Amino acid sequence: MTPPRTPQIPVVVLAGFLGSGKTTLLNHLLRNRAGTRIGVIVNDFGAIEIDAMTVSGQVGSTVSLGNGCLCCAVDASELDTFLETLTRPSARLDVIVIEASGLAEPQELVRMLLASDNPHILYGGLVEVVDAAEFDRTRQRHPEIDRHLAVADLVVLNKTDRVGEAERERLRAAVAELSGPAAVISAVHGRIDPELLFDPALRPDHEDKVRQLTFEDLLREEAPDGHEGHDDHLHASYESVDFTSDVPMDPRRFMEFLDSRPDGLYRIKGFADFGAGDRDNTYALHAVGRFLRFVPRPWARGEQRLTQLVMIGAGIDAAALSTGLAACRADGAARADEPGRADAADVERAMWGVLRYVQEQAPEPEVFDTHGTADPREAAAEA
Repeated sequence: MTPPRTPQIPVVVLAGFLGSGKTTLLNHLLRNRAGTRIGVIVNDFGAIEIDAMTVSGQVGSTVSLGNGCLCCAVDASELDTFLETLTRPSARLDVIVIEASGLAEPQELVRMLLASDNPHILYGGLVEVVDAAEFDRTRQRHPEIDRHLAVADLVVLNKTDRVGEAERERLRAAVAELSGPAAVISAVHGRIDPELLFDPALRPDHEDKVRQLTFEDLLREEAPDGHEGHDDHLHASYESVDFTSDVPMDPRRFMEFLDSRPDGLYRIKGFADFGAGDRDNTYALHAVGRFLRFVPRPWARGEQRLTQLVMIGAGIDAAALSTGLAACRADGAARADEPGRADAADVERAMWGVLRYVQEQAPEPEVFDTHGTADPREAAAEA
């Protein structure tokens, strides 16, 4: 059970039918990335407003943007190759977004990501963008949208400014019924909080202390359409719940909580302490939609042993989530500071549920293009 030597890069699939506003949303992410370096994979460069950004160079079908982001124009047969390129340490990317149009069906892209042997990527979710004003007509022209919504992890009901309040509520209910447990959020002009999709990058101080004003800074300052300071408004479209415990989590109860997580809960991130279940490691947790992954990491010397989680979603019951997690705390017999009282065999059995979601990986070889043989499909299918 060897964790990856380098952080894995989440790969988000962005889908939606023509006119839904997904390319507007994509450009919004590039302009409001807050220092996060984004790799974008598209079928053609027409999806990216490259003219509005600083292009620092182009090699083949890869364009380097002046803000540290990269954009690749590929077809489906080249997808694996470009994912390898974008996940090389030299690219220094924090997240990859695949704009699905022209590449493949969204569910096929998800299946490819989950089956990938690339040890540097992590499934980041399928985001389906829906045009609120055209939803009913879109379903008539493209009945397959029901299938797309059924496999989505997050649905962005876009262009809600074009419909009245009653119609907006009707559409939210219809989309929620089709998308099942997926979180549904409303948006105007594709503007969503990037932190809903990925964590902001933490950069060394020297990288941000002195730098030239970028186009991104200017675009953020302009706040188009009179939406000055709209970050708070964007954040209001979803909820986040923090949970911290200095008592270890009971692995069996914790997995029961994760297996029954409520509708609308899109992401869970953080670290879990399983006490006597594994006294040597803390477990990084990454859950998006139905996908779940644990990555063990050795405790640092003197590190405080805590469980720290953040849950992100829309329409979630914060109090119920906090209560549910509090009920997952271990009793005295399973605490790390009382090893003599724990039944070793029972604790080991309880950890099996956690270990099912740890991706087994062989040590990374020296040659970059040789990957381990771990297949995340078994864990993903269980989530």
